[in-house]
Amino acid sequence: MGSSDRLLDAPALRDWAHTAVSDLITHIDEINRLNVFPVADSDTGANMLFTMRSALAEANAGIGADASPRCVARVASALSAGALNGARGNSGVILSQILRGIADVTATAAAGSGGELSHMDAMLLGAALQRGVELVITSMGGREVPGTIVSVLRAAADAVEKCANDGLASAITAAGDAAVVALEKTPEQLDVLADAGAVDAGGRGLLVLLDALRSTVGGQPPARTVYELSPREQQVAGAPERPAPQFEVMYRLDGSNPPAANALRDRLMKLGDSVAIAAAPFTNQASYSVHVHTDDAGAAVEAGLAAGRLSRIMVSSLSSGAVGLPAGSWTKERAVLAVVDGSGAAELFAGEGAHVLSPAADAGEPVTGISAHQLMRAVVDTGAAQVMVLPNGYVAAEELVAGCTAAIGWGIDVVPIPTGSMVQGLAALAVHETDRQAVDDGYTMARAAGGARYGSVRIATESALTWAGRCQPGDGLGIAGDEVLIVAADAPGAAIGLLDLLLASGGDLVTVLVGAGIDDDSVTAILQEHVHDRHPGTELVTYRTGHRGDALLIGVE
Repeated sequence: MGSSDRLLDAPALRDWAHTAVSDLITHIDEINRLNVFPVADSDTGANMLFTMRSALAEANAGIGADASPRCVARVASALSAGALNGARGNSGVILSQILRGIADVTATAAAGSGGELSHMDAMLLGAALQRGVELVITSMGGREVPGTIVSVLRAAADAVEKCANDGLASAITAAGDAAVVALEKTPEQLDVLADAGAVDAGGRGLLVLLDALRSTVGGQPPARTVYELSPREQQVAGAPERPAPQFEVMYRLDGSNPPAANALRDRLMKLGDSVAIAAAPFTNQASYSVHVHTDDAGAAVEAGLAAGRLSRIMVSSLSSGAVGLPAGSWTKERAVLAVVDGSGAAELFAGEGAHVLSPAADAGEPVTGISAHQLMRAVVDTGAAQVMVLPNGYVAAEELVAGCTAAIGWGIDVVPIPTGSMVQGLAALAVHETDRQAVDDGYTMARAAGGARYGSVRIATESALTWAGRCQPGDGLGIAGDEVLIVAADAPGAAIGLLDLLLASGGDLVTVLVGAGIDDDSVTAILQEHVHDRHPGTELVTYRTGHRGDALLIGVE
């Protein structure tokens, strides 16, 4: 192991899941384009992403307040349970079984070491991947189809076991290299891949996961080929194509048993194809995730009812189009995504029902903006088919356009609302209604944001000449429209002057957001007294948001 390599402990395993989600988003279009087997419905990348997101969410929820769990088996178990419960499509079921392989092996190792396992070494990783191969084949009815993700997974598992003595990082590197070789052989093993000029989409997704593991442990993500379709000339002109099934059916089956599950598998294989039945790990009762492609969705559900209790039933229309996501992929109809800064702001916006995304900044450093990729990932993480975005001044125009366009490109209806500050974002959020059509909701939110006059108070850090005169370090600056309009001796004085300007044309409500640089509660008391005495009939509310940069954010509605 190199000096900079990480142990594959519990925090690293969770970090791997986070990196895997991010990398799947990056490669989603490539994987979806490659999806020609077993049905060319262009959703393998999306299904693996949704499944991995569900796994990560379960791991994060399971850890709770314990930010640094000690037992890697605990994280592996949560990832496995989350993946099975949230599995989407055939590829999602397969991914859930790969994660279950990690959970099974680490649980056994933890039991043998007194109940806790500090980390996984190369030998355990190899055993986990081999267990994943077994579970995937079992979920598919015991039949291995060469040229699929199973071939790629088996090659990776064999490589890890062969290189186990060389250390974890070397074994992970060998796994990725072996996966590439196996992936590029898949067109030789499946005629449908050869005809399309494609490598297996699930195998490409698995390579993304292996590369994410290499990045997590070794810190060096490898450069990979971007795989494209290159169809070959058909040998037999006019050869009939087998029609694709109309529906994808998935559900959870509880209260069953292995004989009933096997009988269900036989029934579903007569109704369609791509049948996968995966058993849930570590449960007292027999629970299964069931998947099938069929023309008779009702019969597939009825077959499940004969085998046990059904829940989480999802029926999606299979499409051969290139648009990334099938019907039913999004769990919520509409959501609001607000870009905010400060823990208080996150609580405030989340309390009003918004999903929040915060810009990064090191202690004492200025706030950095949100990138298009960060924005797109946050839009996806809402799980909603329609997303209203409140940039609140933290997203550059070009990043906002790029991030929203990318999300729109694979199935999400994104409506950016022109909010230049968090106070405008609060005004927009206050009138948000999910019952309205998205265009009406967006218009109403944009109108509310535009009707909120806003400004900010900052503390001068150097001597400078402004529109309002010269300022000195420590002075309070009242800013509106990117111009300094007030120079005062301190922040309260600047806030009072700015309030008077903003209220010159009237106003019913003043909202003041207090930043991290203001510790004295007397500032809000001074503003309350000023509004009460000079602007009767106007209500003032304050929130301690803890945002960085501006001392105060002030909005008037």
